[in-house]
Amino acid sequence: MDGTFLGHWALIIGIILAVIAGFTAIPSLPVVLFILGLIVGLLNIKGRESTPFLVAVIALLLIGVAGLQLGGEVVVSILNNFIAFMAAAGLIVALKQVLTAAKPTA
Repeated sequence: MDGTFLGHWALIIGIILAVIAGFTAIPSLPVVLFILGLIVGLLNIKGRESTPFLVAVIALLLIGVAGLQLGGEVVVSILNNFIAFMAAAGLIVALKQVLTAAKPTA
């Protein structure tokens, strides 16, 4: 099984779980979303995709935080779940970028 295939399904499952959990309680969901986000960051995002992905994550997180101020209970729950998911993916991609930038050049 290809890593990108697994990462793609982790992304889809994470988004679906974030939305479903807005309507019902799922125990330990933040941990599951965080782990799925880590998988997405590790397997889906490659070198040249990193900067656009990080910009998109920042935009989505800002929209999510702004939406927390405006939404009802279900919207706030969905956004909190989505933030947990995307923040983990962004963390991994940002760490990969820092490690790449810190490599000594020959």
